[in-house]
Amino acid sequence: MSIRDCDNCVYFVYDEEYDCYSCEINLDEDEMERFLRGGADECAYFRLDDEYGVVRKQN
Repeated sequence: MSIRDCDNCVYFVYDEEYDCYSCEINLDEDEMERFLRGGADECAYFRLDDEYGVVRKQN
C-alpha cells in the first residue's frame, strides 16, 4: 500500500490528548528518516482497517 493510504490503516488512530491522528507504529531511526524524506514507496506495517472482517468470520 502507498504511504498515502494511512487513513485506511488499523495503526492510524485518533489521539485525544493531541487532538489529531497519528500512527501507532514505532519506527526505528532509519525507517523514520526514510519516511520523512519520502524515500519509501510503501509502508511495511500497513494493515487494512477492515471493521467488517469480524462480522464476516462470525457467519
